[in-house]
Amino acid sequence: MVKWVCLLTTTVMIAAVSLLHTSAELERFEHPAKGDGTLTFLVVGDWGRKGDFNQSQVAFQMGKIGDELDIDFVVSTGDNFYDNGLNGEDDSNFLESFSNIYTAKSLQKQWFNVLGNHDYRGDAVAQLSPLLRKIDSRWLCLRSFVVNAEIAELFFVDTTPFVEEYFTSPEDHVYDWRGVSPVKSYTANLLKDLELALKESSATWKIVVGHHAIRSVGHHGDTQELIDQLLPILQANKVDLYMNGHDHCLERISDQKSPIQFLTSGAGSKAWRGDVSTSNNAGVNFFYDGQGFMSVKLTQSDVEIVFYDVFGRLLHRWTMSKLQDLLHPVI
Repeated sequence: MVKWVCLLTTTVMIAAVSLLHTSAELERFEHPAKGDGTLTFLVVGDWGRKGDFNQSQVAFQMGKIGDELDIDFVVSTGDNFYDNGLNGEDDSNFLESFSNIYTAKSLQKQWFNVLGNHDYRGDAVAQLSPLLRKIDSRWLCLRSFVVNAEIAELFFVDTTPFVEEYFTSPEDHVYDWRGVSPVKSYTANLLKDLELALKESSATWKIVVGHHAIRSVGHHGDTQELIDQLLPILQANKVDLYMNGHDHCLERISDQKSPIQFLTSGAGSKAWRGDVSTSNNAGVNFFYDGQGFMSVKLTQSDVEIVFYDVFGRLLHRWTMSKLQDLLHPVI
């Protein structure tokens, strides 16, 4: 669905999503749950390759599953455009890797996107531009923001600036750090704003989305900077799920110190067969080194996570209930 929309000077209306202004620094958006109070969405990452490396096949299966589940929106975990992001607001890669690929009727919903490290290798600011929303109104990409979906709040976090090697050992890559420097102040303020937003949240489900994994047994593995700086905040504020891409695989890993589930969905196109690390496999419940995506279904008391492969086959299902907590809340 490609269409032009009007941008109002005081309010940006994006489909059913409306921007709210609060005391916190993170921008907030509203997206209502269904009439029965449930919420369903798909999660895909590391996808933008103009349909190559089975991106089109994954998109086709997303459309089928999205229709079956009657999804409310789609979450992208970053690395939206390969190899080096967009080169500007008019880059044809936006249409060739996004609008012309995810054409199924069920995918004509809001897409909430974060930036990945490959996106920062191009014109990162272009992906944040409202002009892209005029080209395709599904697109919403900010550095960090919050989506209030009634029974759940999703906290999108810009993780790339936390990774020191992109600054100290960039190799031949040139990163677009506009809006990020000085990086220490940027990440410190982001963590402060995230912590405040999590503390203020009264949602039944707290979900944090970033590009980089906190825990992974894939090619890149754990991100130590996020373990040191981000994870303690998530643990202290009763976050339920952390979703990421970066490693081109599908994973579910349980935190050893809290109920947090680490969910990797970075298999939207090119995957890395056989690239798995066994150095830290604590809490690993599921790992798949092929292409695919993930679905999330939430009710007031239950969550269901399902991973699918490039053929739409169910690979792994996990469910959890908060019914006892809701019936017997801790005072």
